[in-house]
Amino acid sequence: MKAFNDTLLRAAKGERTEYTPVWYMRQAGRSQPEYRAIKEKYSLEEITHQPELCAYVTRLPVENYDVDAAILYKDIVTPLPGIGVDVKIKAGVGPVISNPIRTVADVEKLGEFNAKEHTPFVLETIKLLTQEQLNVPLIGFAGAPFTLASYMIEGGPSRNYNKTKSFMVSEPKAWFALMDKLGDMIIADITAQIEAGAKAIQIFDSWVGALNVEDYRVFIKPVMTRIFGELRKENVPLIQFGVGASHLINEWNDLPLDVVGLDWRMPIRKARELGIKKPVQGNLDPSLLLADWSVIEQRTKDIIDQGLEVPGHIFNLGHGVFPEVNPDVLKRLTAFIHEYSRERVNHLG
Repeated sequence: MKAFNDTLLRAAKGERTEYTPVWYMRQAGRSQPEYRAIKEKYSLEEITHQPELCAYVTRLPVENYDVDAAILYKDIVTPLPGIGVDVKIKAGVGPVISNPIRTVADVEKLGEFNAKEHTPFVLETIKLLTQEQLNVPLIGFAGAPFTLASYMIEGGPSRNYNKTKSFMVSEPKAWFALMDKLGDMIIADITAQIEAGAKAIQIFDSWVGALNVEDYRVFIKPVMTRIFGELRKENVPLIQFGVGASHLINEWNDLPLDVVGLDWRMPIRKARELGIKKPVQGNLDPSLLLADWSVIEQRTKDIIDQGLEVPGHIFNLGHGVFPEVNPDVLKRLTAFIHEYSRERVNHLG
């Protein structure tokens, strides 16, 4: 095995690195032909329950693209059945929940999560990867309380989160009880992932951009402060990411996390001007992966140049890889990011 590549971990600490490290959200699967062949036989849930197969899917992007980190292949709803949520991932739809939350009594019925009991297959996958197969950091992850709650209250994906936001403000007792339950679950889940070998963590608050700043401060920030405060004791980099949440990045900057993830709507330089002092991650618009290479190259140069203005930048997309992306483009992009950023670092001295 090659020597361990810790470039991403050092960048997450705000260190100046020899080049800009890169990984891609949803890099495991989606557009890879090897993954598509597997998906013809197995569902996401079936893959995650087979550690050797799941480890293979997780490490494929590292082998195919030469990225600087792997991210565990699973779903943010994977731990929910452990606390009593009846969730199924339906193809073309996403997570669908048959027992949605409606009252505080529904929240009180939720159980306590135990990773060794409820998701041993996840821990076994992590051990396989980190003890035998990877020479780059494995990023573990979890969904954030708001995003998970949105599925649990809406009963599935939503475009407007009307039921969730109404429940949040109309049933504050039930809401904060749910935040406590999910906070406990996330802390237990992530702690177990780290103990199994995950070297960095990303919390996906995918849909929290639906909230305004004031509601975020009142209804979400307390539980996020608790989650990151507890996980900080594990001494691994902690990353926060959400889509369409640029108006919340200053709130994230206050949290005890290490890296602020940016989607494509917020330029890195603008984030710095707004007062973001922490390392940042992002943020090429994934749609541009279908554009001519000249466009991809120029946008990538601009992102790297902005990222190098302050130590601590991890290159990523502003959201996840989608199925239509050509894997060869991701391979070429990764090589270009490494090459161009190394040249720029050497030039800057």
